[in-house]
Amino acid sequence: MAHKRNSPTARSRRNAPRQVTLIPGDGIGPEVIDAALGVIDATGVNIDWDRQLAGAAAMKRYGSPAPDQLLASLRRTGVALKGPLETRVGEGYRSINVYLRRELDLYANIRPTRSFAGIRTPFKNVDLVIVRENTEDLYAGIEHQVAPGVVESVKIITARASRRIAKFAFDYAKRNKRKSVTAIHKANIMKLSDGLFLNCARAVARGYPKIKYNEAIVDAACMRLVTDPASFDVLLLENLYGDIVSDLCAGLVGGLGVVPGANYGKKGAIFEAVHGTAPDIAGRNLANPTAVVMSASLLLEYLGHPDEAARISKAVHEVIKEGRHVTRDLGGRAGTVEMRDAIIAAMGQP
Repeated sequence: MAHKRNSPTARSRRNAPRQVTLIPGDGIGPEVIDAALGVIDATGVNIDWDRQLAGAAAMKRYGSPAPDQLLASLRRTGVALKGPLETRVGEGYRSINVYLRRELDLYANIRPTRSFAGIRTPFKNVDLVIVRENTEDLYAGIEHQVAPGVVESVKIITARASRRIAKFAFDYAKRNKRKSVTAIHKANIMKLSDGLFLNCARAVARGYPKIKYNEAIVDAACMRLVTDPASFDVLLLENLYGDIVSDLCAGLVGGLGVVPGANYGKKGAIFEAVHGTAPDIAGRNLANPTAVVMSASLLLEYLGHPDEAARISKAVHEVIKEGRHVTRDLGGRAGTVEMRDAIIAAMGQP
């Protein structure tokens, strides 16, 4: 069988590009995505991008914010890099971000949140990882009008989802040599739903005796995060709390423009910028590409290219620390393209 493994056909299969769904997004999405593509290309990793539309751009072209061809691509490739999508407040179609996560059962949302030496913030050396359950809670979107002026939203918490997100958090902590996992909750008030979440987290924690397990009520946890973020390591949260707390943590290191995001499931993953579409600066070469470039680093790690992923992350940190080629929101004067080029230069040769 050795001659088959070493045959030209076998070698070509190993070197064949991995197909990945590419969703440019709305607003500044196409600009920051193009920056990320340039950085990935500079690593030498060969990817075949299947470009698809979603959100407002897809609605305009296809009459649907999540057209059938988008879902078909995601199911075929199993992995995507995504720019920000428009989500209207209180009207319009439901969040496509939430829809895609639920449709593909991407149950774990991860936000690594690390300080950058070149960004002035109240705290230094912040190093947190937010692990957020991604499929249920109030974001299940089950709500109805009980009577005129009275609306009811249903909070769904299941043992199955709670156990698997807890296991994901502890496995992540073990794999990345993190020291503790803190379950964030409001079980003092929501004794059944958040109580179930906590009971599941406690049961899972018993299987990881080398990782310290803590609990914190969500409001108290928010206060501690803005006074002593170093007291946390990996944070385990339900969907709604995770959405809020992950943005709070991003504020500790410079904002949503510098924090990557990833959504994992058993059969795939989507890597995305977690900031908004910023339509006021779209098309003006002003957008900060850091968040989506750092998400691209997570993508390459997922695809089995840890060295290339580390090169990207290191280069981004170097460029921001040096401060000469960063966008206006980071205190510089560079445009999106100029910052991309600086990151590529800092990476050196593959």
